[in-house]
Amino acid sequence: MTTATPLPARVAILARDIKLSHSVFALPFALLATFLAAASADRLPRVGEFVLIVVCMVLARTLAMAVNRWADAGFDADNPRTAGRAIPSGSLTRPFVLGMAIAFAVAFVVAAGGFWFFYGNPWPMVLSPAVAAYLAGYSFTKRFTWLCHIVLGVALALSPLAAVIAIEPGYLASPTPWLLALLVTCWVAGFDVIYALQDVGVDREQGLYSMPSRLGIASALWISRMLHFVTAGALVALAMTSSQLGVTFAIAAVLTLGLLVLEHVLIAGSKAHRIPLVFITVNGLISLLLGAAGIVDVLLRVNV
Repeated sequence: MTTATPLPARVAILARDIKLSHSVFALPFALLATFLAAASADRLPRVGEFVLIVVCMVLARTLAMAVNRWADAGFDADNPRTAGRAIPSGSLTRPFVLGMAIAFAVAFVVAAGGFWFFYGNPWPMVLSPAVAAYLAGYSFTKRFTWLCHIVLGVALALSPLAAVIAIEPGYLASPTPWLLALLVTCWVAGFDVIYALQDVGVDREQGLYSMPSRLGIASALWISRMLHFVTAGALVALAMTSSQLGVTFAIAAVLTLGLLVLEHVLIAGSKAHRIPLVFITVNGLISLLLGAAGIVDVLLRVNV
């Protein structure tokens, strides 16, 4: 039945299944890093650079999520929360999703090559296969380690570092992109632990690893809090040490600290029904707030 569905319709089903809207978690930080890296050379990103960053980000995330849906289809089918996803429900076949993942991986490498072709920077294309492999490999870590949340955090933290390499590789000598990567790693890992609270029982039945299923809910929540405490420290250090960030980002940082506290207040007592609110609304607001505020500060400070 699914093979008779027109290709555009199947692609649309896949796009809905992998929730392209969740790109909001990493894209603002990649764009912030893009502006910070360009500002380190006293310029703004070129239009082509900006477009390539966005295209690479969308392709990379789509690759990662397509592999996730393909790899976890069997687990998803046995989980009431995820049984309605495209493969378990029969809307898409596993071979189709795997084929799309491969196509996105190739497209990602080609798009990364645009920095070499147009701007003489080969590093994004040279490193893109390793990045693609890491993003694809994340989905398998829940099978053997409860550190899978950290692995996911690193996957998203690659985005600002990759943006710096694409725009001004020498900017990696500054602590700013590394603080930004640390912030993203711990922030994402912390809220992914919270997200995993929805599947504690199922994860235990299926032998999967997550902090809540392996360490217990109370311990996992404390680890999530500690991860977000490190996030707060990295955020404060970033606001205080970066010469390119100013008052706008500082205000956003203060608001973000409040949102991090709110996130844990909302989830206190393991209130699983509030997880969608915490996961999407609060964390989406954090990424948009910090990304937009940082870019505004860069625009105010760069002499063009």
